[in-house]
Amino acid sequence: MNILIFGLLTFIVSLFFLESILYAFRTIRNPDRNKIRNRLKALSLTDDASDVPDILRKRMLSEVPLWDRILSSLSMAKRLDRLLEQANVQQPLGFFVLLTLLLAIAGFLGTSFTTTSPVTPIIVGALLGAIPFYYVCSKKKRRMKKLESQLPDGLALIARALRAGHAFSSGMSLVVDEFDDPLGTEFGKAMDEINFGVSVADALKNLAARVNSSDIKYFVVSVIIQREAGGNLAEIMDKIAYVILERFKLRGKIKVLSAEGKLTAIVLSALPFLVIIALRLTNPNYINTLLDEPTGRIIAAVAGSMMVLGILIMKRLIHIKV
Repeated sequence: MNILIFGLLTFIVSLFFLESILYAFRTIRNPDRNKIRNRLKALSLTDDASDVPDILRKRMLSEVPLWDRILSSLSMAKRLDRLLEQANVQQPLGFFVLLTLLLAIAGFLGTSFTTTSPVTPIIVGALLGAIPFYYVCSKKKRRMKKLESQLPDGLALIARALRAGHAFSSGMSLVVDEFDDPLGTEFGKAMDEINFGVSVADALKNLAARVNSSDIKYFVVSVIIQREAGGNLAEIMDKIAYVILERFKLRGKIKVLSAEGKLTAIVLSALPFLVIIALRLTNPNYINTLLDEPTGRIIAAVAGSMMVLGILIMKRLIHIKV
């Protein structure tokens, strides 16, 4: 039975590996192939009225129709798809879900052949399965951080365009032309919606919903209020850019002042584990008493719980929101 499972696992991993190599080769050889094929497929009309493409923009969760319908029926899938959109990941959600399942199953089955513990395969499978979405979360965090650093210069450019006599949409077009991802990309999506007939207020609301940034929300609210109540929009852009820059300065000062506390927290958190490893290498019998005896396990569990509580308290103390 184990040989059959191992053979099936080897076949699945080999098939996925070969498909990945083939997909990478096709992408490198013709990077616009999938984009052109999808656009031609969307524009191809038939005599059946049900095949006429909808004018509303929809994101496909998977290129496999059945898998796309299954994911579309899940409420959590929409939140995960928004996470992929914020990270600007090109692969659909279905790819990451299948990759997560494949890594989790491979880790679980692979560890089952090497250990007799029933808990270790579950832990390894969960850790391997979390890798794709950990990558997406880290990429989204870096992208939002870069967007916030680009936003003051982008708002200053819009303010200068307004003073030169351009319209607000023209100022946003300048940001699209002058800035790369993520600010240029997100403003470009908003401009596409405006060009297709969506009102400026609705396009900006979609921008705020799409981008997880409080600074973007301040910008959107300010523009919408100005368009309803009037006022000097160029001055408003300058004020928002100034506030964002001052927040960056304050955040930098806090980072410098809390650096010592963060280093202390890291040292105090890692010290018990380093001591256990050192004792395990130098005097195994001494540390085995703590791990083998029932009283030692209770002491270790209480100490571990107190360490976790201490780490959480230190993290709350050194983490200051600006």
